[in-house]
Amino acid sequence: MKILRNTPEFKPFEVTVAEEVIDSYLHDLDGSGYYVLVAELDSAVAGFICYGPTPLCQGTWDVYWEVVDREQQGHGIGGALMEAAATEMGKAGARLAFIETSSTPAYDKARRFHTAHGYEVVAHLPDFYQPGDDKLILQKRFKGKQTGKQGD
Repeated sequence: MKILRNTPEFKPFEVTVAEEVIDSYLHDLDGSGYYVLVAELDSAVAGFICYGPTPLCQGTWDVYWEVVDREQQGHGIGGALMEAAATEMGKAGARLAFIETSSTPAYDKARRFHTAHGYEVVAHLPDFYQPGDDKLILQKRFKGKQTGKQGD
């Protein structure tokens, strides 16, 4: 939680939601609908990623949160977390993964990071979060997965 609180892009109410999601996962590892991977460096949490299957969808997953301690950014931790989550999603039969994010300049670095890891903007919802703050939906397609067919 300290990492989330020290990440200026996240507003206090967003940190509260992240805490609720993580608590849900920790209280019911198998039934929460969330998965969390944690990166440690020298026995301290350096970052984490939270993701899960999208309810009512087949082979579709969401990446809810990913954050790396500001002092540890730029050392490959975020990329390792993103790749580990993609590997786990792929093993579970993922064909698509989505990330929802803000269009504001504060999120430029995060969007470049996601694009570098195979995500592309597929939807743009103007003024979604507040006037001038659009919602961008990024998508990644998993190789070898067919879309729209039973048994994906």
